[in-house]
Amino acid sequence: MALLNLGILAHVDAGKTSLTERLLHSAGVIDELGRVDDGSTRTDSLDLERRRGITIKAAVVSFPVGGTTVNLVDTPGHPDFIAEVERVLGVLDGAVLVVSAVEGVQAQTRVLMRTLRRLRIPTVVFVNKVDRRGAREATLLDDLRRKLTPAVVPMNTVTGGLGDRSARCVPYAAGDADHRARLVDVLSARDDGLLEAYVKDEESVTYGRLWDALAEQTARAQAHPVYFGSAMTGAGVDALVDGVTRLLPAAEERHRLPLSARVFKVERGPAGEKIAYARVFTGTLRVRERLALPGGGEERLTGVRVFADGADVPAAEAGPGRVARLWGLGGVRVGDDLGEPRAPVEEHHFAPPTLETVVEPERPGLRGALLAALTQLAEQDPLIGLRQDDVRQEIFLSLYGEVQKEVVQATLAEEFGLDVTFRATTPLCVERPTGSGEAAEAMKDEGNPFLATIGLRVDPAPVGSGVAFRLGIELGSLPMAFIKAVEETVHETLGQGLLGWRVTDCTVTLFRSGYAPRQSHAHAVFDKSMSSTGADFRGLTPLVLMSALERAGTTVCEPMHRFRLDIPADLYGAVLPALTRLRAVPTGQRTADGGAWATVDGLIPAARVRDLERRLPGLTRGEGVLEAAFDHYAPVRDDAPRRFRTDHDPLHRKEYLLRVVRGAGVRQG
Repeated sequence: MALLNLGILAHVDAGKTSLTERLLHSAGVIDELGRVDDGSTRTDSLDLERRRGITIKAAVVSFPVGGTTVNLVDTPGHPDFIAEVERVLGVLDGAVLVVSAVEGVQAQTRVLMRTLRRLRIPTVVFVNKVDRRGAREATLLDDLRRKLTPAVVPMNTVTGGLGDRSARCVPYAAGDADHRARLVDVLSARDDGLLEAYVKDEESVTYGRLWDALAEQTARAQAHPVYFGSAMTGAGVDALVDGVTRLLPAAEERHRLPLSARVFKVERGPAGEKIAYARVFTGTLRVRERLALPGGGEERLTGVRVFADGADVPAAEAGPGRVARLWGLGGVRVGDDLGEPRAPVEEHHFAPPTLETVVEPERPGLRGALLAALTQLAEQDPLIGLRQDDVRQEIFLSLYGEVQKEVVQATLAEEFGLDVTFRATTPLCVERPTGSGEAAEAMKDEGNPFLATIGLRVDPAPVGSGVAFRLGIELGSLPMAFIKAVEETVHETLGQGLLGWRVTDCTVTLFRSGYAPRQSHAHAVFDKSMSSTGADFRGLTPLVLMSALERAGTTVCEPMHRFRLDIPADLYGAVLPALTRLRAVPTGQRTADGGAWATVDGLIPAARVRDLERRLPGLTRGEGVLEAAFDHYAPVRDDAPRRFRTDHDPLHRKEYLLRVVRGAGVRQG
């Protein structure tokens, strides 16, 4: 039986989960349709998902269609949970992008379609809610062509009352001349042979040839069939299922090749055991076999369950194309490749989080339990950064937005019994060196408690280059273990710059070094107090590095989002001053639909995006659509923000760093 791993993606509230329920019901997997509002859907299994009526975690469910088993992955629609979508994209054979017939193309719809096309994931569009008042067909198709891609082809049409429950969706017939013309128009743009044949003799281009060309271009993510329908009434769903199974490419069955699988989700079972979700591309995963993990070491696979007929069932193995739940891999992480590594992919399909908050337990004695709980949550969501400052006793969490923060708070309370508070969310800034600076500390110098000599120079580097470590000393003059200790500590120390932000885009050069060779008292064994160790270099490096950075100076840079704003053209004059007040900088403006709509492109500080989202409905009569995504870091115009409260200053002077060293148990004097 063929296998198809299918993702369901959409802007929040477009009806993804309702469509999943309808597909399961149509396939006979469930007897009764669940409702998002009632919290009774199959894929929203978390109590929090059912209460809030939104999908938070990606969920997998399987159903059969003819000779194909479809593994359906329902993903979150809210942008705060884009990390869940990111992890799913790499394991899909195809996708259904759900668009509301009422709200139309929304900000997240555009982000998703751009990503799907960039990754060349075959995608079918399902226009949902044709039974709702305000539903559109012709104008919505125009929106799809204008806002997503011109390469869309409607495969059915709405009859019997667009906008009410009597709406029905009828597939276009093979003999429909207008439908054939639309197919030719889209497909011939990438098929010269088809165009030439059609120009010579229209009748020679059969509908079968057009369908084959559509399937071929859909598989290459060059064309996108569009199906209208309603998940609530079932209208158009059968046509969608037919299109999905006939137009989207099934998984290839490559049993004879070496094992290659990718982990896209990690969760914890009732007993706290780690459960990994993996897509098998080639070869076979077998129970009791030992698997090498990218993080190091081997672990035995103790259990496998595969998805079939709406459930996950125990299995001895999982072959190519299968999505499986795996037990026994305690060290596995999201994104790990099992067996042969997959071809390299871009690090992030979507921008990383640009907001940060401090999490505090309401009972201070539970800080350790809070850190353990957050670590467990972070292992399920690698795009959420978790960092602890041991000296300040603060835990930092990077996030996408306020809804995600509320969900984390509720999850900690319900699953871990921890009541927490959050400080105000702030933009996650970085520091870049302003100039060059160097510093050195020699053994036996006053104030140097370590048996090490280190000289470091900090220089600015090109934007986007990160942190580079260079050697300016003669090879062999310092043991490689000590060089490694310095390099590792440089990267760790630059996690907090002069004002507490991560330092980036710089080169750090080790230009001076010295150490005390292994020695001992007469007729005695090796004496650590007389000989340099790696701990000496790890302890001294932060002191020297921060002195050099102080002399170089740093500039705090805030995250900037590139935005696109679609508004009624007559409101452009009212919106522009509001953008200026939010420190947004328009970079382009154009009109569409005969001048009725204006599109404004520009840049806005990440900290102001939420303010713009809140004000937009009032400024645009509820018609404005905002799309914003991280673009780059830019110097802060006003006073540079500190990451920490002022009562903790000075942040990186020797007294503070020595407290860190002493807290780590490094030898002094």
